Amino acid sequence: MVESIYGCKWSLTVYQLLQNGKNRPGEMVRSVEGLSTKVLNECLRKNLEFGILKRNVFPEVPPRVEYEVTAFGQKFLRILDELEKLQEEISISSTSE
Repeated sequence: MVESIYGCKWSLTVYQLLQNGKNRPGEMVRSVEGLSTKVLNECLRKNLEFGILKRNVFPEVPPRVEYEVTAFGQKFLRILDELEKLQEEISISSTSE
């Protein structure tokens, strides 16, 4: 699961967008150069399957869809943050040797 999510270069970008309050797919695509709707949908689908994100559909016309990080997703993102910190520590220690 970690490899699948972390291996998708757009997953981390999606998490950052959600943290910055951009939770609608159209907003996400417009705010990131190079991110297509197709790739975003694949990324969102994968995160939904793993239970990291939740999809909220509002009964409006036109339909409104928003995404949010689940409780499990919050835990997962904390682990990713710790992995990133560990990677930084490894990089710093290897350059100082």
